[in-house]
Amino acid sequence: MLYPKSLEHKIDFDKIKDHIKAECTSPLGVEFVSKISFSKDPKLIQKLLDQTEEFRQIIISGEMFPASNFLNIYPFLEKAKIEGTFLYEDEFHDIKMSLITLRGCTAFLEKYQEEYPNLYQLVGMVTLDNTLLKAIEKVIDEKGKLKNNASKELALIRSQILYEENRLRKVLDRIFREAKSKGYTPEDASLTIRGGRMVMPVLAENKRKIKGFVHDESATGQTVYLEPAEVLDINNELKELEYMERREITKILTQLTDTLRPYIPDLRKAFQFLGMVDFIRAKARFAIKVNASKPSYEKAKVIEWYNARHPLLEMALAQQGKKITPLNIQLDHNKRLLVISGPNAGGKSVTLKTVSLLQYMVQCGLLIPVDPHSKFSIFNNLFIDIGDEQNIENDLSTYSSHLMSMKYFTEFADKKTIFFIDEFGTGTEPQFGGAIAEAILLALNQTGAYGIVTTHYGNLKQVAAKHQGMVNGAMRYDVDKLEPLYQLEVGKPGSSFALEIASKIGIRKDIIAEAKEKIGEERVRYDKLLNKVEAEKNKYDKLLLETQMKDRLLTKLMEEYSQLKETLEKNKKEIVQQAKVEAKQLLDQTNRQIEATIREIRESKADKEATKKARATLEQHKQEVKPEKQKVAQGAEIKVVGGAIQPGDHVRLKDNGAVAEVISIKNKDVEISIGELKSNVKLNRLEKISKTEVKKEKKAIAKRMSYDTTAAMREFNVNLDLRGKRGEEILPMVERFVDEGFMLGLKDLRIVHGKGDGILRDITRNLLRHMDSVSSFEDEHADRGGAGVTLVTLKQ
Repeated sequence: MLYPKSLEHKIDFDKIKDHIKAECTSPLGVEFVSKISFSKDPKLIQKLLDQTEEFRQIIISGEMFPASNFLNIYPFLEKAKIEGTFLYEDEFHDIKMSLITLRGCTAFLEKYQEEYPNLYQLVGMVTLDNTLLKAIEKVIDEKGKLKNNASKELALIRSQILYEENRLRKVLDRIFREAKSKGYTPEDASLTIRGGRMVMPVLAENKRKIKGFVHDESATGQTVYLEPAEVLDINNELKELEYMERREITKILTQLTDTLRPYIPDLRKAFQFLGMVDFIRAKARFAIKVNASKPSYEKAKVIEWYNARHPLLEMALAQQGKKITPLNIQLDHNKRLLVISGPNAGGKSVTLKTVSLLQYMVQCGLLIPVDPHSKFSIFNNLFIDIGDEQNIENDLSTYSSHLMSMKYFTEFADKKTIFFIDEFGTGTEPQFGGAIAEAILLALNQTGAYGIVTTHYGNLKQVAAKHQGMVNGAMRYDVDKLEPLYQLEVGKPGSSFALEIASKIGIRKDIIAEAKEKIGEERVRYDKLLNKVEAEKNKYDKLLLETQMKDRLLTKLMEEYSQLKETLEKNKKEIVQQAKVEAKQLLDQTNRQIEATIREIRESKADKEATKKARATLEQHKQEVKPEKQKVAQGAEIKVVGGAIQPGDHVRLKDNGAVAEVISIKNKDVEISIGELKSNVKLNRLEKISKTEVKKEKKAIAKRMSYDTTAAMREFNVNLDLRGKRGEEILPMVERFVDEGFMLGLKDLRIVHGKGDGILRDITRNLLRHMDSVSSFEDEHADRGGAGVTLVTLKQ
C-alpha cells in the first residue's frame, strides 16, 4: 500500500525513471521502464536485483553483448496478422536485424549461463529457431532490398530491365550527341528522367526539329524535356517490365508474410525478451552512473545503509564540481522510529528523502547507491508526508492536509509499514501542533511501524528519548563556523541553533536578549547544553582522527624499528663472535712469536746481532697483524687522450672524476650528459678520454658490483645525504644507493637533499621517476624534514 497517490513525484522517483529511459536503446525498453512498480514480493525483488547486478557485471567486464537493433516490430506484427496483407521490404529488414540481435543475445547468455544464471533464465521466453530468419535472409539483402534471385521470375525480369535500359541509353546517347552537335540543346545539358521516363533537354525553339513527345519544361520555359520517337517503344517496354517487377515483388513479399504469420505469437514473446534485456541493461547503466550496488536482503525488518547517497542530488552536485556527504543509518526493532532534529538547511529533509527514495527504488528492483555490505528489508506499506496537499476545491489548508495524512497513517500503519514525515507538527499554533504531533507519534509507535520524522519541536525530542522503539537523531553542525556538516548522528537530539544563526546574521543583541527571556531560561540552557555537546564532539572527533593517524604512524615506525633492531642484534652477535675467534687466533700467534723471540735472545745470551735479528722478526710480525686501512676498489686508470674536445666525445671532470658525454660546445661553456642528467660546465674542467677505455671502465665497474650480501646489509645505510653536492655528482650516488637497496630487498629509503632552491630535490626525483626499481616517492613528514627529504618506496 502506497500513500499518497503522488508518492513517486514527491520523492522524485519519476525523475529516476526518466534517467533510466534515457539509458534505453529502444522503445521496447522504455515501455518496460514505464511499468516499474513497487513490490512487496521478496523473491521477485531479489530476482530483479540479481538480474540488474549480473548485467552490471557484463558491462564492467567489457564483454561484447549486442547493443544495437533493439527495434519495435509490434506494429509490423499487427499488420501481418491480417490475411492477404504483406510487409514492405524495409519492414522485413527491421525484423531481420532484430532477429540477428535476438540470436546474438541468446547465444551470449547460453555461453555464459553459469556466470549469469538469472539472465539466462530469460532465454526460456524465446522459442524461435533460425527458420524464419533464414527465410527472410534468403529474400532480403543487407541493404533491405529484395534480392535479384528471390525468385526465378524476378531474376528474369530484372535482367530484361537491365538489357532494355542499356539499349535505351545507347540510342538516346546517339540522338543527344547529334542534337548537341547541331546546337539544339543547352550548354552543359545531360540526359535526365521525367515522369519515370528517360528524356533529353532541348531548347524550346528547336523542339519541333526533333520528333518526339514533350514531358516537361524548365521554370523559364526556355528548355523542354523531350522523349525522342525512336526511344518511345523502348521506354514503353521498360515501363511494362517495371509493372511486372512490382507485381512479382508483391507476390514474393506476400508469400514471405504468409511464412511469417504463424510465427507471430513466438515473435511477440521473443521481442518481449529483447525489451526486457534492454530494460535491464538500462537499469545496470544507471546503476554504474550513480555508483550503485546490490545490498543484502534481511528477512527481519532492518535498514542498515552505509554511505547512502541521493542519486539525483549527487549528480547535480557533480555538475557543480562538488561532492555529496554520504549518509549512514541503521533502524531495527529496538530503534524503529528515528526523530531527526537540527537547524534549517542542515540536511534533515534531504536525509528523509534519501531514505524514502532508496527504499522505494530497492523495492522496485533497482540497485541503490550504498556500499555493497549494506542491508535492506521489505515493507508492505510505504507512507510519506512531504510538502503539503492543499486543495482549494476541497477547502484543505496546509495543516489540514497534514492531518489527513496523519489520519491515514494511524489507521493503516502496522509492523510491515515504513513512513516518512517531514517537519512534523508544523502549520498551526506550535503549542497545539506540538501536542497533536506528540500524540500521533506515540500512536504510530504502538503500531510497531518503522519511520523517520524530522522536527523542530522539543517535546518530540523528549518523547523519542523516553520511549522504547524510538531514538533521537541530529544533523551535525559546526558550532564555531555556524555551518551545517550534513552528517546524521543517531543517539542524541539536535539544536535548531536559531539564536546563534540570528546572531551571525546580525540581529541586534537586545532583540536576541528579549527572545531569550521569552523562550525561558531552562530552554535556553538546554539549547546551550546541546551546542556545547556538539562543539565538544567536533573537537574530540578531530583529536581522535589525529590520534589515530599518529597511532598508525607510530605502529609503522615501531615495526620498522623492531625489524632494524633485530637485524642489528643478529649482525652484532655474528661480528662479535667472529672478532673473538680472530682475536684469539691473533693473540695466540702473537704470544708464540714473542715467546720464540725471548727464547732466541736468551739462547744467544743477548748477542747484539742475534737480538737485532729477533727484534726485526718481531717487528715484521707486528706489521703483519696491524689492521689495514680499507681502500675503495678502483678501476683501471682511464687514459687521457689529446686533441680538441668536440660534441660526441667522452670526457672526464677533473675535480670529481665523473665520466660524461659532450652534447654541445658554445665558446667555453660545454653541455654534457651524465646518464639521464644534463649539465653545463666550463671547458677547462674537462679532459678528453678514450671511448674504448670508457667501455673497459664500465665492464670493470660491473665486475666490481658483485659483493657479499651479508656484509653489504651490515654496512648499508638507509639514509643518503646529498646536501652540498653538485648536480652532476649526485647521479651515480643516487643510482648506486637505490640499486643496492633494491638488491638487498629493502622497502623504504630516505634521501636527504635539503630544501634550498629545490634543485637537488628536482634532479633526484626526476631520476627516481625513470628507475624501474622505484615504486613511489613522497615528502617526509613535516616534523622530520618535509620537502627537504624524499621517502623512496622500492618494489618488492
